[in-house]
Amino acid sequence: MSGHQKVTLSVQGMSCASCVGRVERGLASVDGLDDVGVNLATESAQFTAEPQKIAAAVAKLEDLGYPARTQTVTLNIQSMSCASCVGRVDRALAAAPGVLSVSVNLAAETATVVYAEGAVTVQQLIKASTDIGYPASIAEAGATQDRSERKAEEARDLARKMAIAAVFALPVFLIEMGGHLIPSLHHLIAATIGQQTSWILQFLLTTVVLIGPGRGFYTKGIPALLKGAPDMNSLVAVGTGAAYLYSVVATFLPDLLPAGVRAVYFEAAAVIVVLILLGRFLEARAKGRTGAAIQKLLGLQVKTARVLRDSQMIEVPIEALSLGEIVVVRPGERIAVDGEVVEGSSHVDESMITGEPIPVSKSAGSAVTGGTVNGAGGLQFKATRVGADTTLSQIIRMVEEAQGAKLPIQGLVDRITLWFVPAVMTAAVLTVLVWLIVGPDPALTLALVAGVSVLIIACPCAMGLATPTSIMVGTGRAAEMGVLFRKGDALQQLAGIGIVALDKTGTVTEGRPELADLVLADGFERSIVLSRIAAVEARSEHPVAEAIVRAAENEGLKLPEASDFSSITGHGVSAVVEGQRVLVGADRLMEREGISTEALAGEEVRLAKRGRTALYAAIDGKVAAVIGVADPVKASSRAAIAALHAQGLKVAMITGDKRETADAIAAETGIDIVIAGVLPDGKVAALTELKGEDGRIAFVGDGINDAPALAHADVGIAIGTGTDVAIESADVVLMSGDLRGVVNACEISRRTMRNIKENLFWAFAYNTALIPVAAGALYPAFGILLSPVLAAGAMALSSVFVLTNALRLRRIAPAMDEAKPSAAVTPNAAAVPAE
Repeated sequence: MSGHQKVTLSVQGMSCASCVGRVERGLASVDGLDDVGVNLATESAQFTAEPQKIAAAVAKLEDLGYPARTQTVTLNIQSMSCASCVGRVDRALAAAPGVLSVSVNLAAETATVVYAEGAVTVQQLIKASTDIGYPASIAEAGATQDRSERKAEEARDLARKMAIAAVFALPVFLIEMGGHLIPSLHHLIAATIGQQTSWILQFLLTTVVLIGPGRGFYTKGIPALLKGAPDMNSLVAVGTGAAYLYSVVATFLPDLLPAGVRAVYFEAAAVIVVLILLGRFLEARAKGRTGAAIQKLLGLQVKTARVLRDSQMIEVPIEALSLGEIVVVRPGERIAVDGEVVEGSSHVDESMITGEPIPVSKSAGSAVTGGTVNGAGGLQFKATRVGADTTLSQIIRMVEEAQGAKLPIQGLVDRITLWFVPAVMTAAVLTVLVWLIVGPDPALTLALVAGVSVLIIACPCAMGLATPTSIMVGTGRAAEMGVLFRKGDALQQLAGIGIVALDKTGTVTEGRPELADLVLADGFERSIVLSRIAAVEARSEHPVAEAIVRAAENEGLKLPEASDFSSITGHGVSAVVEGQRVLVGADRLMEREGISTEALAGEEVRLAKRGRTALYAAIDGKVAAVIGVADPVKASSRAAIAALHAQGLKVAMITGDKRETADAIAAETGIDIVIAGVLPDGKVAALTELKGEDGRIAFVGDGINDAPALAHADVGIAIGTGTDVAIESADVVLMSGDLRGVVNACEISRRTMRNIKENLFWAFAYNTALIPVAAGALYPAFGILLSPVLAAGAMALSSVFVLTNALRLRRIAPAMDEAKPSAAVTPNAAAVPAE
């Protein structure tokens, strides 16, 4: 039983003894699990197993329908400097018992861990990372702000160290390299202080650089090397240390070296430290800027709010605000939390949340959102969401989660870089051996130069930064454009879709239908028919029902009582009004009830061809009227669909309307494929059909009725309302209410993935091309051997290039600017589904 441990998992969904039996038998069937016991009272399962078997137990519980409770924690990780560090932290955390997934982000310096509740503690996870040399701590609320401040402080510290190192390294560089480049300077040094004194002076200055500003490379790199897990610091420590020690021997023990190879490389050791500190300073400053979008969102959060307590207005910290309290907002102030106006009227600028530039009128009963700016009026509102539940907090949390995600493309990079540093050190050793065996005189000097150059130039910083920095900047810029990537991998998936499928009502159309036509059968009176239809529809929550009720109220009709109401999904509704059975619904409802629609069939076809949703009404078994309901197409829909076409995408529409109605809307907006007559539960099947034809697919819906379709699509895109963004089934949430956000989401996804590929190409091509050059591949033909100083400069430049390239994503302009009116589309009457 060596290596086995007692594990207790918290289990959901158990309600009786039979559940306990199923869970117990299921776990007992998993190979490697012993002493299984399940407790209904504590809702837990206990067993003994090796740590690596816990994930299998969790998977089994999921299959049984009694999932283990999981927790997610984000840790701040210190001392990560390259992609190899990421791989080691990932491995250490993943090896902890009960850990289900790990995502380590070098750019954000965080690790997000999902683990089975009860199998491991956060303290154990912190210890697992700290024990391998990467101190960890829990990332509290406001971690992004903390990280930004930390990176600013780190940049200041690195700037100070770099300045000190440069002051001491510059004389070394001028004495040694100046003597090589300017013969007269060399002669001057020899005639005044002499070569030996010059070397001793260089030794003293370089020693100050290495034990002062450069000390961190040795205190971190040497222990990592001794543990068999070398990182970037190890490469720098070995490279500069080799150059320094060789120079020390040449200076103080010259008899140990042949006369032809007595040379010093103090300037290489000193200048390498300066250049790498410069690179890290630029990295720290750039990393601070990658979180600029989050900083802007955090800047929208107010610190205090004025509330009414015991008829007194007092100012309280935002953390002390409770649900239901009355908050007072003065003209021009930022609204503290989400709420509902109870008194006053004003216009509120919601552009920072929704992207819509026109201030929205607010009065009693209106919803307000934290972070938006009040206009000229005064408001009092009741707090309905506070703390982490506010819209702004949800947005910040979504963006942070997306920024910390690991894309599928990152998996290959991690596998390569985990072994990269050991491979580089091996290559450096082989380089030295080859030069010593076959190199020309002075072979030892040339071997040292080549070996140090290989160590320095091959640091895999750029590889580790290539993907996470682009993700951070790309998702941050997307948030500024009103596009929230709830799941990080959606960023990669969206770039590869071939077709966008749209729900119709509220997506292509306004989602607020109006009664446009009421054509009566012979013998029926409009007021009686409309009042009875409205009485039935008043019991329904469908948008069509609301339109009919509004029309009856606008005509001043009094609605009679309706009883025995029933809703027939996908068909219509039924109720008894004034003793008569009233049916309202699609032609399939009339057919099902055996009611002939022949008298009004021609009118129904005419309405459908005009883009109306055509419904029938029947009273006491006879068709009484055909109803035409219009839902205007959004002004931006046609332009947005044209923009999607310009991006090379096909556009489909899935609707419950009849083919004639759907075709009319498709013709108006330019939609390519129409799937009509679909019942609500048929959208998933429609998506499967479209997937088979065009590969990966994105589905755009309102996130409420379309949850199954949003979850089934390769990428589910929910059109939010600007206040309700916690749509669990979607991968991407659009804060604005129209299709321009889809265009922007596709554009930023493609631009970000292209940026990642540029970064990866640069990082890998740089190492592939320059390691052989550093090893001396050009020396036999051209006599060129790369200086360690130039290698350090090139290494620093590669990381800075990757970060700078990622920061270009901050300048992405919206493909369709939601702050400007889109191309004009005549708001024709479009239909809403009879679903």
